[in-house]
Amino acid sequence: MHKIFLGFLIIMFIPAQAISQQGTESQTFEQTQFWTSVNSTARISKHWGMIADVHLRRNNFISDPNFYFLRLGAAYWLNDQISFVGGTAALWRTTETDSGREYALERRIYQQALWRAIIGKITFLQRVRVEQRWQEVINTNSGSTDRVRFSSRFRFLISAAVQVFKDPGLPRPVLSNEILFHAGREIVYNTFDQNRLFLGFNQRIGKNLTIDYGYMLVYQQQYTGNQYDLNHTFRLFLYYSPDFRKKADDDLPHYPVGGIE
Repeated sequence: MHKIFLGFLIIMFIPAQAISQQGTESQTFEQTQFWTSVNSTARISKHWGMIADVHLRRNNFISDPNFYFLRLGAAYWLNDQISFVGGTAALWRTTETDSGREYALERRIYQQALWRAIIGKITFLQRVRVEQRWQEVINTNSGSTDRVRFSSRFRFLISAAVQVFKDPGLPRPVLSNEILFHAGREIVYNTFDQNRLFLGFNQRIGKNLTIDYGYMLVYQQQYTGNQYDLNHTFRLFLYYSPDFRKKADDDLPHYPVGGIE
């Protein structure tokens, strides 16, 4: 198990620039973003539950809309450490056109596997998520939909939260990294999609409520292959995790299995 974890750790923290190097002169565009969401995981029985997420992301910190996102899914807990989720999602992303601001719709189907373990004072989490995506491509001149682009995306996340204080209501430092790859007919120069590095805190604020907040650096490669977005993002996520099982001390503990967009 420790060798598997070490392998994931090495892969997850490979610098994105090294992976995405194309050998041509690159351009990087920097901006600030604000990303907030409500992520819910409802435990219905010993093994089954539901998830529902709502996300909002804005550009120029909070000035301009970037996207709106909804996700639904069914969750299955195999045991104390491993869970699976499958479901559907929809995203509306802003596109600036000559005729004004338009929203391109993206539909998704996704599957994920999550492993969670507590070793000493550290809670480790690894997640693999696969997505099938149908994205509207907007014509920037007319504002109409040119076509629908299909692609598959593969996401690998690892995170660690440290219990520094004995009081569970006090913040826990969190470090996480997620690397994303995708493939499809139109994906020629950017098999590497993006990397998301997060440093912040996780804090319990109620029986079924936790929040995390902090700084996330998003480094994303565009379809041209030599253009990149570097987004400095303030992240504020709320996690709501009700447990509807009749037996509160069930041998399978409840923990959220949702996640970011």
